[in-house]
Amino acid sequence: MVQGADGILDLSDFTPTGPGVTASDRAARLGTSLSGTNLVRAGDYNQRVVLQVIRKNPDITRTEIAAMTGLTAPTIANITARLFESDLVVESGRRTGGRGQPATRLRINPDGCFAIGLNVDRDHVTLVSLDLAGTVRSRLTRQIAFAMPDDVVAIVREGLGEIQRSGALREDRILGMGVAVPDDLGRVALPHRPANYERWSEVDLPALLGAIVPLSIHVDNDAAAAAIGEAQFGGGLDHESFFYILVSAGLGGGLVIDGAYYRGANARSGEIGFLPLHRYDPGGQVLQDVVSLSALSARIERAGVSLDGVDPTIAFPDAAKPYIDGWIDDATDALIPPLTAVNCLINPAVVLIGGRLPDEILDRLAEASNRKLRAMAPNIPALAPMARATLSRDAPAVGAAILPFLDRILPSDSILIKSKAAII
Repeated sequence: MVQGADGILDLSDFTPTGPGVTASDRAARLGTSLSGTNLVRAGDYNQRVVLQVIRKNPDITRTEIAAMTGLTAPTIANITARLFESDLVVESGRRTGGRGQPATRLRINPDGCFAIGLNVDRDHVTLVSLDLAGTVRSRLTRQIAFAMPDDVVAIVREGLGEIQRSGALREDRILGMGVAVPDDLGRVALPHRPANYERWSEVDLPALLGAIVPLSIHVDNDAAAAAIGEAQFGGGLDHESFFYILVSAGLGGGLVIDGAYYRGANARSGEIGFLPLHRYDPGGQVLQDVVSLSALSARIERAGVSLDGVDPTIAFPDAAKPYIDGWIDDATDALIPPLTAVNCLINPAVVLIGGRLPDEILDRLAEASNRKLRAMAPNIPALAPMARATLSRDAPAVGAAILPFLDRILPSDSILIKSKAAII
């Protein structure tokens, strides 16, 4: 698998933010340390904006792009010509009915480029490939409890081999691999965690995967990746500001404000899972001890129902239903105080919930949370509805696959920021 650096994929008009991009790199924003830009970066940003407008508005015309972006008609003509040359955009017919020559309609070319997304968690490893339209072209998931680094390498090698054999995507147009992992993967105590799992605390993921992945590798937190994915290809297309809740082996959260992911001072924003359950017992249980797949699985297993071979993203055994009902009731009770705080402090347009649960259970969590919030917190000035995220299944893996797109071709704040060493 090769990238544009070898000249096979002509994306030279786009400026990557750099190989091995970290969460801190993507968090670059104007602040107390001001940074300027130059014409190259401004031109690159304009191209990314135009591509994003076309992606979000299929069958759009150049005139409509100019109206949306505020760029001049000649600039739009030049940018779209380059997008055609890079095979990122295709014509989709002509718009008739107006005066003069019918306007050409434009849309994204799904085969224009691709990316790989990897999600490593305590109960599974999932590898997906994604096209430019956001369609999952391939998926490999392994239900494996507390996979070790060598296990992940073997699964990634298997998944990449399957992609090559299937021909699901052109290897010469793969932009990179994104990797989504929970923060403190090896440190957080969860049921059945083996003692040697703390090895993950010392693992350099780009170095671990670099030997078998000939691509740039971009690492991010799993909830952040899921929220970024939702912002780019899911509910974020309808809501510029939202709070994301990820139910996985643990519980994570992410905050998107005006279309941009907000990380906080220490890149730890959205850590909803670590909120204490009981106000006067700070050393006691935290929210993810109740609201997580680990908590649900432990409840079901304590009742004597086996979960061997169960993929929780699809369905649980019928015998587990009474225990799922009880868990939903307890989980939504526990979510009410954090959701009250989210609504009062952030005022999002919507709270989106996704993760490794069947859609039916995520829908029930959202419905019960909405009902209890209305009943228990009637004085909240503005109450955002909770809804199932569009990318509910494999959201971190899909979100991880979007990270190379952000690095190479989609708009990002960091594109406009020049390093202090750069010369204008």
